Amino acid sequence: MGIKLPTLEDLREISRQFNLDLEDEELKSFLSLVKLQLESYERLDSLPDYTPKVKYQRTLGRSPVKEENPYGALVWVTSIKGKEEGKLKGKRICIKDNVMVAGIPMLNGSKMLEGFVPNMDATVVSRILDEAGEIVAKTTCEDLCFSGGSHTSYPWPVLNPRNPEYMAGGSSSGSAVAVASGYCDMAVGGDQGGSIRIPSSWVGIYGLKPTYGLVPYTGAFSIEPTLDHLGPMANTVRDIALLLEVIAGRDGLDPRQPDSLPQPPVKPYLNLIDGEIKGIKVGIVKEGFNWPNSEKDVDELVLDSAKKLEDYGIKVEEVSIPLHRMGLDIWTPIGIEGATATMILGSGLGWGRKGLFETQIADLFGNSLKSKARDLPNTVKGVLMLGYFMIREYNNRYYAKARNLSIMLKEAYDEALRKYDALIMPTTPMKAMRYRSEPSFDEYFIMALGMINNTAPYDVTGHPAMNVPVGYSNGLPVGLMIVGSYFEEDKILKIANMFERMKK
Repeated sequence: MGIKLPTLEDLREISRQFNLDLEDEELKSFLSLVKLQLESYERLDSLPDYTPKVKYQRTLGRSPVKEENPYGALVWVTSIKGKEEGKLKGKRICIKDNVMVAGIPMLNGSKMLEGFVPNMDATVVSRILDEAGEIVAKTTCEDLCFSGGSHTSYPWPVLNPRNPEYMAGGSSSGSAVAVASGYCDMAVGGDQGGSIRIPSSWVGIYGLKPTYGLVPYTGAFSIEPTLDHLGPMANTVRDIALLLEVIAGRDGLDPRQPDSLPQPPVKPYLNLIDGEIKGIKVGIVKEGFNWPNSEKDVDELVLDSAKKLEDYGIKVEEVSIPLHRMGLDIWTPIGIEGATATMILGSGLGWGRKGLFETQIADLFGNSLKSKARDLPNTVKGVLMLGYFMIREYNNRYYAKARNLSIMLKEAYDEALRKYDALIMPTTPMKAMRYRSEPSFDEYFIMALGMINNTAPYDVTGHPAMNVPVGYSNGLPVGLMIVGSYFEEDKILKIANMFERMKK
C-alpha cells in the first residue's frame, strides 16, 4: 500500500510535542534515519497478514425486521452452521456485536464501525460451530461497549422485555434480551466492568463472567486487555455450563490465557453442576450492600435468597471485605487511562502483548477516529479527555498505582475465598433503571455508569462472577452475584444450580 514518508514539518511538530527542542539540521539527520528504517516497514507491508482461516461457509444474512426485533436486541440476523454433530446441536446462539464473525457486518454498537465486515471468526465463534451450534444473530451492544445502561447503542437502544419502559442494562444488552425473550437459547457476552452480569441481572437471566483468561478473547474488540472477558449468557444454569464447556480453554493466540490452561474441554462443567453441596460455605459480603444508590428491596431479596441456602446444608455467614468499597475506584484509572491507550491511541488494539492482533479493526477504527471522532459516544469522549490528561500530566502514575492496588484487592478476595467456597452480594445495587430517550448530560452518565459498584472490581481482579436471578420486585428482576476462586466456575455453577432448583 506504500508508506508515507514524514516531512520535516511532521518531525518538527513531534519534536515540539515531546519537548525535544531539535534544530532543523538535527531534524534533517533524523529524517534520513527515518527513511532508512521505513525500508523495514515497506518490506513488512509486502507480506500477507496472518489471519485464522474461516472453517465454515455462510451467507451474508440481513438486518432484522421490526416484528422480530421488538426490543432492539438484534442488529443482524443470520444462520451459520458448522459441524452436524456436537455438544451444541439444536442450540440457537447469539453473538455480541463486538465479536468478529467472518463475512457478517460488525458495528460494536457504534457509527464508528459502519461498513466493517470482519475477515475472521473469533475463537469462541469457531468453537461454537465446531460443536454444531447454530449462530442465529449478532446482538446489539452499547456504543463501543462503554455503558452499563442500554441507551447508547447504535442503531437503536435496547429495551427491557420485562417492562419496555426500563433499560435492559449493558453493554451486552442485546445478548441478554435475545435470551430473555426466547429468540435464542444462549448468547456470548463481553464484560469489562460488568457488561455480562448487569444486563443479566436487569432482565432476569443467568450470566457468567469467567475467570480472566479462561475464555479466549481472540477476535473481539478490546477495551483494555487486563479487563477484557467473554462469557456465556442463558436462561438456565445447564445452558451456561454447556456453553462454557465449549468456549473455555487455551487457543494459543490470546496472551490473557495462562500457558498451563488446557485446550477445551477444561472441565466437564455440565456434569459438575449436580454434585454434592453439603459442606459448602458461602460468605455474604457486607460491603456489597447498602451503597448510597442501593435499593432496599434489592438488598433484602438478595440477603433472604442467600440465607435460604442453609435449608440445603450450605453454611451461610456474613464476611467483611473493606477494600471491596474501593474496588470501583481501583477500576476507574484502569478503565479510563487503559481504554484511552488501547482504544484511542492504539486504534482498538493497543501494544505490549503477544498473541493475535486484529489489524482489520485498527485500520477501520483508526481511520474513523481521524475522520469522525465526533461520533464517539459521550462515555468514550469523557474517557479520552480525562484519560489523555492523566497520562500526560501524571505520567501514567495512577494507572500503575491502580494495577498495583489490584494485587491487594485480589488478595483481599482470595483471603475470604480461602474460608468460603463462594462470596455473595447483589449484582447491581438497584433494579433496572428507567429508559430515557433524551437524558440530560448528568442523567446520561448515571444511566451508563451508575450501577457498576459491585461488578467492576472483579474485572480488575479476574475472579469468576455470575449473576443469578432470584426474583422480582415491583415487576422487575433482581440479581444475586456469586463470586468464586480462580478457575472454580464449577463451584459457582453448583451453587447457582441450587438457586435455580429453589425457584421450581
